[in-house]
Amino acid sequence: MNKKHVKGWLKHWDFILIDILCLQLSFIFGYWLVGGLENPYKYIRFQYQAILLFVCQLIIILFSTNYRGILRRRKMDELFAVTRYMGEILILAIGYMFLTHDTAIASRLQIGFTSVIYVLLDTMARCLNRRRVIRSVSGEKGKKSLMLVTSSQLVEETLKKLYKKDVYRDFIVTRIVLLDQSDLTSITAGDTEIPVSVLSEETVHEISHDWVDEAFIMQPDDMLFPVRLMDDLMTMGISVNYTVSALNNDRWPNTDVRKLGEYKVLTNSVRFANAGQLAIKRIMDVLGGLVGCLFTGILCIFIAPAIYIADPGPIFFTQERVGQNGKTFKLHKFRSMYMDAEARKAELMEKNKIKDGMMFKLDDDPRIIGSEKKNKDGKPIGIGNIIREWSLDEFPQFFDVLIGNMSLVGWRPCTLEEWKQYDLQHRIRASMKPGITGMWQVSGRSQITDFDEVVRLDREYIENWDILLDIRILIRTVAVVLRRQGAE
Repeated sequence: MNKKHVKGWLKHWDFILIDILCLQLSFIFGYWLVGGLENPYKYIRFQYQAILLFVCQLIIILFSTNYRGILRRRKMDELFAVTRYMGEILILAIGYMFLTHDTAIASRLQIGFTSVIYVLLDTMARCLNRRRVIRSVSGEKGKKSLMLVTSSQLVEETLKKLYKKDVYRDFIVTRIVLLDQSDLTSITAGDTEIPVSVLSEETVHEISHDWVDEAFIMQPDDMLFPVRLMDDLMTMGISVNYTVSALNNDRWPNTDVRKLGEYKVLTNSVRFANAGQLAIKRIMDVLGGLVGCLFTGILCIFIAPAIYIADPGPIFFTQERVGQNGKTFKLHKFRSMYMDAEARKAELMEKNKIKDGMMFKLDDDPRIIGSEKKNKDGKPIGIGNIIREWSLDEFPQFFDVLIGNMSLVGWRPCTLEEWKQYDLQHRIRASMKPGITGMWQVSGRSQITDFDEVVRLDREYIENWDILLDIRILIRTVAVVLRRQGAE
């Protein structure tokens, strides 16, 4: 029988308890600086603030990646991590208070003191706890006995990674078994000399009478998996860990175990999201889609006649676009271009601002409805230009979000022609649902004319995605639209 390892944020339960305790202590210290040395929890106003901070902290713990790699951080990295952690809690708490109109009862000075004290106190507490955890790797008492099974070519590299400095481990390697012939009789790891033997019936017999808690099979690429040894170890009741080189490739860091039909498989992906995170993202999309569709209906009352009068024809523009993982869908927009816009695209391609024709952007696009009308500065002021300048043409896409073809935040869906030109490194954009807004939109899209930079921004979003990143992009999008930045 073997203890099942805790996964996710629960494996750092000690750091979680420290964070929760430090936030409440910081809340008390912050109150003492503002209101004097008394119990803040006896006042309903401060009870409310303490509970709100606690609930927001739990949400951040559940749906963020603040504890990833916490044992490998340096002091300054930890300071930045705690500062971001506190910032996320504040964004959530202040957002809730604005939505519920409870900002009047909040003590801004007290919350400010709480935040500063928490960053300093929690950084110090985390560093001390990390030192405690790391120090526990130096002793051998209470650790499991691990038998390493690998080849002579991989043994030294494997031991180096197993005994990596300042990494927590709950085992000691007590025996090494090689799958190929070798003259090695022992190898030194740390301060310990580990006996080495070649796999044979005699070695298996010795193992059955040795202290072995677990075995680790580091599978060489050029050798068959030792199925018979695996059977023998399982017969003896020894827990077996095994891996292949692909799992340890730093270029493919995210791995998950799942079922595929009747097979147990290992899955690598650029980014994994748990069911809770995806559920929250979808709930945000549905709520945002409903609100957006309501605004679209209101806008349609004013925009539809203006479009039809300027250029009689359909009010909505529908085009087949590429969505998540290459699946196509129908994208909807308010029509801001003349009816022959697609036919005229080829003759304007040489003026395209985006390199290699991977996307299509023009300064003063003549296909836009009313673009021939200019103000005294020569700027086009047609109805199509106004619609695009304020990003009003995007509103019908809230319907695409509502039905699940798009998300509020993602990558801008490309046309079928653009999709055919994509190289291997470009396709990563399509690993998530396309969105109404995204990293490119809030980074000054009209100023970015290098498609590789667009892909880099989309990849950065995918690799670092979480719910709070979506919220930040949505807030920045509103600011960008109101300032009319980046739209053409």
